[in-house]
Formats: sequence, C-alpha cells, structure tokens
Amino acid sequence: MLLSRLQHLLGGIYDVRIAHDVYDFLVTDRGRLPHAARSGVADEELLVAQPADGSDEVVMSLYLDPALLERLRREDPLRRLHAGNLADCWTALEGVSHFLYLAWNAGHDRPVSLLELEMQAEVDKYVVSYWLLRRQFPQRFPAELRRMLFERTRIDPRLARGRAGLYREASRYAEKFCRRLEKSLSRAAGGAAAAGESGVLAELRRFYRLTHARKRAHIERQSSS
Repeated sequence: MLLSRLQHLLGGIYDVRIAHDVYDFLVTDRGRLPHAARSGVADEELLVAQPADGSDEVVMSLYLDPALLERLRREDPLRRLHAGNLADCWTALEGVSHFLYLAWNAGHDRPVSLLELEMQAEVDKYVVSYWLLRRQFPQRFPAELRRMLFERTRIDPRLARGRAGLYREASRYAEKFCRRLEKSLSRAAGGAAAAGESGVLAELRRFYRLTHARKRAHIERQSSS
C-alpha cells in the first residue's frame, strides 16, 4: 500500500526502522478525530497527544483526506511521478515523514520541535522526489525540483493557523540544505553516480540523527562555506 511503501522508502534512505506501520495510525474520517480537529480543512494533519496520567507515552493519529488517497491510488507516484500527482504526493509524504520522524525520535527518547518536524518533512519531499524521478527517468537530472518545492509553493493562510512564520523558517532552512544536496547530486549525475549518491546518503543519515540545534548549525555552516 502506498503509505507503507513511502514509509519503507524513507526508512531505507535514512536507515531507520520503527516497529509500527503508518496505516495502524491512519484516520480518513474527520468525524473520528478529536472534536477540536474536526473542523479543519487540511488534507493532512498529524495529531499528537500525551495521556492525562502524565506518562511518557505519545499518542498519534495521522489524518489524510480520503479523496487525496484515492487520487494517489489511481496515479501512483511510485510508478510515475508527474505534475498531475506531485502536490498530492507531497501532501501524503509530509504526513508519513511526520509520523516516521516523530515515532523514531520518541523511540530514542528524543524531543522534537514543530520547526524540526516541518524542516525534516521539506527535506524529505525533495529527497524522495529526487530518488523517484531519477529512477523513473534515469537519463534526466530533475534540476527544476528544488525551485518547484521551495520557490513556487505558497503557504495557505487557512492552513497555517498562525504558524506561517514557522513554516517559512522551516522551508528556508530546508532549502539551504537541499541546495547543497542538489550540487552534490548534480556532480554525481555527471560522473560516478553510484558513488556520489552513496556519499549523499551518508550525509542524509547523519543529518537525520542530529538534534534540532545541531541541524540548524550544520545548515548554517554549509551555507557559509
């Protein structure tokens, strides 16, 4: 199933494993969400709560719009990613990214900030889209991908809920990181692709495991070098 395959793809890229499948946490009926979330308009929403008893357990649900999932079933991006399914793919991928990153960090007793969660999701959109496009169209480097993700997308104020500044900051940091990745991947595409992509994988796996503060410091160091 698509979401499990996206989870498996992300897990393979970052070499992370969790004991749970995203479908075990999926909700497609807004009527089953907590009352405060039922009036939302977003096609994707990760809901996180801690039990009232004060335990360290984290309770998660991932809402995805059923119409979006049906469109992706008809136009599977893992078979062919194209302009017609790209936005839907990014929406679903954002939910899977949030789920995997939060679950993996919770399994390692590491706190996660909202900014960190959103920044990682933006990086994941770029990385997964790149991997899919290069495997579906191996003779072509997707040079337009970073611009489409970071320059041509806009924040919907209806969905931002007062967090537009946070989303812009997450996108800014992710764009800086992906700009550097793009240069490495472009060089690899023109030479020893397997060796070049192996180096990028190592970089991605290190980045995934950094704390929030170290992620930002790493990006700033890269940008200034």
